[in-house]
Order: sequence, then structure tokens, then C-alpha cells
Amino acid sequence: MAAPAVDPSAEPAAEPGPDPGRRRGGRLRRLLTSREPGPGTGPTWLCLRLAASAGGGVLLYFSFPPYSTWWLALPAFALLGPVLWGRGARGGFGYGFLFGVGFLLPLLQWTSIYVGPVPWIALTVAESCFIGLAAAAMAVVSRLPGGPLWTAAAWVAGEALRGRVPFGGLPWGRVGFGQPDGPLLPIAAIGGEPLLSYAAVLAGLAAGELVRRLVVHRSAVVGNPAMPALAVAAALAAGPLAGLVPPTAGTPQRSVTVAAIQGNVPRLGLDFNAQRRAVLDNHVKVTRQLADEVAAGSRPQPDIVIWPENSSDINPIRNPDAAAAIDGAARAIGAPILVGTVLTNPDATTTNSSLVWEAGTGPVARNDKRRVQPFGEYIPWRGFFRLFSSYVDRGGNFVDGTGSGAVDMAGVRVGDVICWEVAFDDLVADSIDAGATLLAVPSNNATFGLSNMTYQQLAMSRVRAVEHDRPVVVATTSGVSAMIAPDGTVTQRTGQFEPGILVDQPTMKDTTTLATRWRSAPEWVLVALSVVAVGIGVVARRRGGRHSRRGRKDEHG
Repeated sequence: MAAPAVDPSAEPAAEPGPDPGRRRGGRLRRLLTSREPGPGTGPTWLCLRLAASAGGGVLLYFSFPPYSTWWLALPAFALLGPVLWGRGARGGFGYGFLFGVGFLLPLLQWTSIYVGPVPWIALTVAESCFIGLAAAAMAVVSRLPGGPLWTAAAWVAGEALRGRVPFGGLPWGRVGFGQPDGPLLPIAAIGGEPLLSYAAVLAGLAAGELVRRLVVHRSAVVGNPAMPALAVAAALAAGPLAGLVPPTAGTPQRSVTVAAIQGNVPRLGLDFNAQRRAVLDNHVKVTRQLADEVAAGSRPQPDIVIWPENSSDINPIRNPDAAAAIDGAARAIGAPILVGTVLTNPDATTTNSSLVWEAGTGPVARNDKRRVQPFGEYIPWRGFFRLFSSYVDRGGNFVDGTGSGAVDMAGVRVGDVICWEVAFDDLVADSIDAGATLLAVPSNNATFGLSNMTYQQLAMSRVRAVEHDRPVVVATTSGVSAMIAPDGTVTQRTGQFEPGILVDQPTMKDTTTLATRWRSAPEWVLVALSVVAVGIGVVARRRGGRHSRRGRKDEHG
């Protein structure tokens, strides 16, 4: 795709003119007022822009699960786009920051369940700054011909940055992860979550541009609604069209009977780990219950069994009692169990690990979590953050593991994507590249109570199923556990904080989607396009500013 060119017939930038309110409005007003303001000035317009920014963020939040209103992402960006149009980078940052707060404050509320509001608010502010940076870039490129194309790319570039820094990034809340119930979902099989985000954001921004041209401008040239209308239609049609692109065929695969066990935890809260043996016993008990149902003929015999992350926080390699309990469960069910546990390494470091446990043999394979969660599994800058919350001393000291992210279980190559890892494109892709024909997402959501966190994570798993054309098994300690088909459909699920058993017979696949083959290439193409567009936008604005100043100088002789 060619970089955007500056159209000499494009609408000229509004002249800045004097703004008395700017002098008396203070820093916030200066931040939200560009040197090249878009249509509408004065306190009323400022209030409307503030409301549209924060309100658009709230709408984006409600487009995410557990709500099924995926389409709210479109009006969210339809509000943000006109607010950013024609603004400077400082104004764009301010409005984008407000949009981010409106979106992330409710989205990340689960982080405050047991540690209080300070970490939650601090995280929201930090992550909203990244959205502000993306919006600053969006404002700079908004006047270029085909503006929504470049502004949507700038948003994806912001998500790419936010998903990588600091401390490995926080990909939570990427727009594509809110689209598993929408018609755009098949796009994930073409370009992964980044292209899915791009299409959803583009549709919303183009809708906003259409409204802006119809309502604000009357010019037949500048206000022509045909192009943004076409962009909206193209973005929305991209999903069904992407669904027509088949993955590359693989070798014939067999159906496998898979069981997921949700044992539940003794109580809600951070201290559920204080009853680690009770958690293990719960999973042993529910697995034996499944064995009884198999013996009675009410359930099919599973080939493999998936337990959640932290299902045995007692190290079964060093603790004979835990090993005997797990081995008894594996013997009863007659299948290997993927057990989530915590292991201490020879150098005294700790890993969040999965063990493939076979009855009578013990662990025959191991996979360590490859990207541990900051402020949960480990605390960066512990001394500094202790100043804000004493809960940092309850954080772990885990280290990243190494390996392919896949294990063999009874002849099935299982991609082991442990909890938080499902949010990271590269980790899931690595498991597929390692030959996984089934994705397992063992997770422990007990520390987040009855919040929306588990539904948000389930949505990510649904996107991953489509992205790589694989069945996905989500096994959690306390819910929601689920079986997900390769088209993203949830075929079975459990409730929260109750024991549960899921048994399904998915067909193992080794097909290859374009997203699997291209990995992060679509994302980097969008990032590159946004960088080029920002460069052109900066040059265009500087030239426009010089021409404007020269014109005023000529007027005054």
C-alpha cells in the first residue's frame, strides 16, 4: 500500500486566531487546544469534545465481553475521530488520554478487587498515556487524504507499543479482543489480532468522518461523503470476505476426547493459595468424579485431561503426598493430566509450570510459563512500588521460562499457553510453530473474584482459535472454563466459583492460516504506514503554517 500523499485540494487548516480563553484556561486547556483547531471553538465546543472523548472510551469498554455489544466499538471511534480531526499533537494526546481513561478504568477494574484502588488507578493512568500517544499521532495524520486509513494504522501502532513496554507490555484491551461475537472475527485468520483491530477501528473512524462531512461541512468537494461511506462498507465487509479464505490444508487428523477440570477454590481472594492442598484435593476429587461418570457410561473416556494453572501449587516433584494424589487421579481417569504447578529451580528461582503426568510414571514433560506477569508473579522495582502499596510484598518472585510452549500428551501435540500468555501474539504463534494441534489455556482467575477478567480472557482465547484454526481448551481453577471450536464458537462452558467438568471431542488440526504464516508482519506493516503518515502529516502542517504566516504578513504589508 502506498504512503499517503498530500492533496493540494484538501481542506486548508483553520487559522489559529486569538483565543482569550487559552490564556486564562491553564495547562489543561492548552493541552486540549491545538494550534490548528478543528471546527468549533470556545467553551461549549471544548466541553463537547471532552464528553465525546471520555464517552467514546466508555462505549469501547461496553464493546468487550461479557457484554455482547461488539458493535459499540464503531460509535466509540466515530466519536473520537471528529474530536481529533485537525488537532495538534498536544490536543490529540489530551483527548486520547481521556478516551483511554473512559475505556481502561472500567476495563481494568478487576485489578483492584483485593489490592485497593491505587494500583488500579495508577495502571489506568499509565496505559492511558499510551492511548494518548496514539491519539496524538492520529490527530497529526487526520487531515491527510484518506484520513481514517492512516488514523486507524496509528491506533494499531499505539497498541503495538502498549503491548510491549514497559515490563513486557500490557496487550489487554486491544480492540480486536472485543470482537469475538462480531462479523469481523474471521479477519483474525488473515492478519491476526492487529488486522482485526485495524478493521474495527477503521470502520468506526470512517463512520465518524462520514458524519463530520455531512454535518459540519457542506462543500461538495471537501464534504463529499462517498469515500468515508465506502471505507465503512469495506471494513465491515472484510470479515465475511476473510471467512472465505481457507487455511492451507494439513495432514488428516483424528478426533481426540479432551476433558477440562475446574476444581474450584476454597474461598475468593488473594489468600486462596494459603489453602493450596484444598485446591489440589478439589481437582483430584472432580477428576475422580469424571472417572466415575466414565465408568457409568455417561461420559466418554478422555484421551487427555487438562487441569488449570496453579491446580497443584504444592510441588509434586518434591512432595510425595501431592504426587500420590495426582497419580491416583491419573490412574482413576486412565489418561495423562496436564497439571499446573509451581516449581523451585536449582538456582532457587521459581517457575509457573505445567507437568504432563502419567499414572505410575509421574511427570514425563514440562513447560514453563515463558512470560510471567509483572506486579503479580513478580514485582519490578519492588522497593519503589512498595511506597504506593504494601501488597507488593505479596507478589511472587517468578522468572520467565524457556521452551517451545508445546508438550506431547498421548500422541497429541498440545500448545500450552498459560493464562496471561494468551494475550501475546508471539507466544501463541510459537506454540503453533512448535506443532500444536490443540491449544490449552490453563488459567487461575481466583484472585480476581467475580469480575469481568475471566470473560475478557475467554474472548482472547476465541480470537486465538480463529487466528490459528485450532480448537482451544480453557481450564481455570474457578471459572470460566470453556471448549472453543476453531471458528471461535464456545461449545461448552462452566460457571464461576463452582466445580465443573467439560468433555469434548475436537478434531486436531495442523492447518496453516495466513495469520500463522505471516505472524507479526501485518502489524509491522501497519506500524510502518503510520510512521510514514505521521512524517508526511508533520511536513504538511509545517508547510501549511508557513503559508498561513506568509499570508498574514502579506495582508499587513
